Amino acid sequence: MKVRESGMPDEALWSSFFDPERILRAFSIDKNTKDVVEFGCGYGTFTLVTALLISGIVFAIDIEPAMIATVREKCDREGISNVLAEELDFVAKGTGLPGDFADAAFLFNILHHEQPVSLMTEALRVLRPEGRLMVIHWNHNPDTPRGPALEIRPRPDQCIEWGRVAGFVFSPDDLLDLKPYHYGLIFRKPQENRS
Repeated sequence: MKVRESGMPDEALWSSFFDPERILRAFSIDKNTKDVVEFGCGYGTFTLVTALLISGIVFAIDIEPAMIATVREKCDREGISNVLAEELDFVAKGTGLPGDFADAAFLFNILHHEQPVSLMTEALRVLRPEGRLMVIHWNHNPDTPRGPALEIRPRPDQCIEWGRVAGFVFSPDDLLDLKPYHYGLIFRKPQENRS
């Protein structure tokens, strides 16, 4: 099942909308981060930079075979060996990854999907207790150069509510202004109850 389309532009244009390293550092992605699950890796805009910043593996998943081929080719060319890129309909089938293992999960520009809570629920499942879900989306502003139609483009408060429904904890300090076109959110998986 594909996400409601906003029309993916060519790679050069898409990449011009982001400063991946700046965004990942704002999310505190660094060598203290082990494994990361990236839902919808696209061209690998964030995948390769993440792989260079973390100490574990990036599990990069996308429904489009061409996107997975692109990510694999880039990793081969750059000598990056800690990315596992897999073609998978994670909306319909889940990730197939074990539960409670990843330090971080990414849902970048994807929560305009018709089932955002199910995506966040799968992210919660794969994260270890106290693991973090990072969300990026386009600002709810018609002046952004891209992005899904405003009627399906989520506002931060909508994403926060979906995250709470899925079981995440959110602090108001974890809303980020990722200028010029995006906002970011950091959700945390609750610590397991130990009785």
